[in-house]
Amino acid sequence: MTDDRLKDLPPLLPTRPYERFDPGVPPEEAAKAYFQTLDQRRSCRWFSDRPVSLETMEWVCRAGGTAPSGAHKQPWRFVCVRSPEMKSKIRAAAEEEEREFYERRATRKWLEDLSPLGTDSSKPFLEIAPWIILVFALAKTDDGGLVYYREESVGIACGMLISAIHHAGLVTLTHTPSPMKFLTQVLGRPDNERAFLVLPVGYPSDDATVPDMERKPLDDIMVVV
Repeated sequence: MTDDRLKDLPPLLPTRPYERFDPGVPPEEAAKAYFQTLDQRRSCRWFSDRPVSLETMEWVCRAGGTAPSGAHKQPWRFVCVRSPEMKSKIRAAAEEEEREFYERRATRKWLEDLSPLGTDSSKPFLEIAPWIILVFALAKTDDGGLVYYREESVGIACGMLISAIHHAGLVTLTHTPSPMKFLTQVLGRPDNERAFLVLPVGYPSDDATVPDMERKPLDDIMVVV
């Protein structure tokens, strides 16, 4: 018996030969070189106000947009803010939520885990960094269509976006004030967009420091079966 759901489905997309990326060296060398590049990446809270070009941001966002997504719906939008006035509004609203978090919402254990990192409700980088990328996840497509694996798809896109920022010689920080609905309101975004992640983007300040931490060794993150 034929499933009625399979009747009259759209035809397959046209295809083209796949052109494999060739790094010019064996996979082991290419993978090691890419790791060595990414291993220099650190979340940075200390930004310079040195300008970053719009063209740079366009290429970074293009790179994030190459991510795979459920049914190729590409359920992300990268809202890039450079207006000092808008950055000031975002900072004020974000710090209000952060004060609620640190003073009321966070558990004692959560605060203990954050304490060595020196974070608090003050977020000056939201005004100092020349750009802020506000990543929004689309609950529906712009024409009202469904999206699939939204969180997974947007999460992958964010990882590729962060990698592109680092590859451009810039720094960022994954900022996640919670809840983030205020971003939709401050930026006047449509109802089908959900704030997902805040990424200030720019050059590190001359006196920037980062916590001296080690990443987990390979044996703790890789299992071969």
